[in-house]
Amino acid sequence: PEATSFRKPLSNLKTIMSPSSQLARPLRIGMIGAGTVGGGVYELIMNRLGGGSGGNSSRKESTPATPTPIITKICVRDATKQRDFSIDSSATQVVTDVQSILNDKDIDLVVEVAGGVTFAKDAVYASLKSGKSVVTANKALIAENLEEIIGMVDEANSDSGKSVKFGYEASVCGGIPIIHALQSGYKGDIINEVMGICNGTTNYMLGKMEDGADYDEVLKEAQDLGFAEADPTADVEGHDVRAKIAILAKLAFGTSVPLETIPCTGITNVSVVDFAYAKSMGCTIKLVGTAARQSKFGERDGPLSVYVSPKLVPEGHLLAGATGCGNAVVVDSANLGAASYGGPGAGRYATANSVVADVMRVADGTCPAVPFPLTSNVEIDNDYVSAFYVRISFRDGLGIVRSVGELAESQGVSIHSILQQPIADRMAADTVVTTEACKLSQVTALCALIEKEDYALAPPVLMPLISDY
Repeated sequence: PEATSFRKPLSNLKTIMSPSSQLARPLRIGMIGAGTVGGGVYELIMNRLGGGSGGNSSRKESTPATPTPIITKICVRDATKQRDFSIDSSATQVVTDVQSILNDKDIDLVVEVAGGVTFAKDAVYASLKSGKSVVTANKALIAENLEEIIGMVDEANSDSGKSVKFGYEASVCGGIPIIHALQSGYKGDIINEVMGICNGTTNYMLGKMEDGADYDEVLKEAQDLGFAEADPTADVEGHDVRAKIAILAKLAFGTSVPLETIPCTGITNVSVVDFAYAKSMGCTIKLVGTAARQSKFGERDGPLSVYVSPKLVPEGHLLAGATGCGNAVVVDSANLGAASYGGPGAGRYATANSVVADVMRVADGTCPAVPFPLTSNVEIDNDYVSAFYVRISFRDGLGIVRSVGELAESQGVSIHSILQQPIADRMAADTVVTTEACKLSQVTALCALIEKEDYALAPPVLMPLISDY
């Protein structure tokens, strides 16, 4: 019998090739900002990923699956300023008018690494409205405008007919891929708690204080090294961590928590005395952002509490291992128990790596269509429940322990222990009270009452402590 041929005529080749088998055109990027992180992003994309003419990557062309990213425009304030990275002028145009990027129909993706919440907000919003995907490292912008950004992404996808994506991996914990983990790694799980050391500056400072340096000394050192800004308020008062834990709370629990409602205490009142007491308790001190379901009728079935505070962390806890400028996040869930994510929380290439990871997810189509996949109406109650550490600075005298006990009883606070280092100066001494689990409002009221007593030299220092890990 005659053999059957399965060969198609060449004239039909066009009809049997899928569109995806043809090389995709490059992913054209407009970048806003060219500072520390922007320079790292440019180098990784244009050199390592083959976007520029001088790159050393072997992947110099787009593939059917993934277009090669190329930064075609960079918007800066001063185009004549000397940069600490090389710009390929044959591939990239430096501009000073952001409209040059926003109005360029050839640009597919806008990378925002300028920072701030005014100019950057306008640029991000205009990009989304024009149907361009956005990748940003701007935690303050996201945390302050969560619901609005989510709505704009949804509207852009509905109106433009395009697939507009919003990537923000670099906004929390620099180089740690915690955003991607929470977006995709817990779909069959239930998250109970997220705790994070999310600010490298304060973690560095607390580490130095643990070694014996006082606050003012270590702040100046951090500023001299470039870890802390000339105005360190956002770091040392916890505002930076507050923005980041708001983002993580939305990802983990599906609820937007207004920043102004989040209790936020920084590290300015922490001293070497606290580290001495912490060490005697087998703990260290870390500035921690926490988002946790409380227990009401059963285990973790109550409202969501979100807060920022220095926290006593047992030396064996997963967060205790974050040293120097490192960051760490611990996620407690029904299926996994406690899972930790650690690494560099800042730096040119660490943060740029997260930006570029988002760029490549946009390029290969794996960036989530919905940036915050969970939506819930869980109740928010930031009057959180914890065991607490209370340091009382006092002028020595009779009846102080009795007084503290009576004041605690009046607020329904049960004392767990009283700690006392040897008194060197009876006119300026410290003692520590630890409590059983109680509400923040209860222990705050207790501290206010203690402060009014004649023996109190200063407002008590209050920190939650991890007692059940």
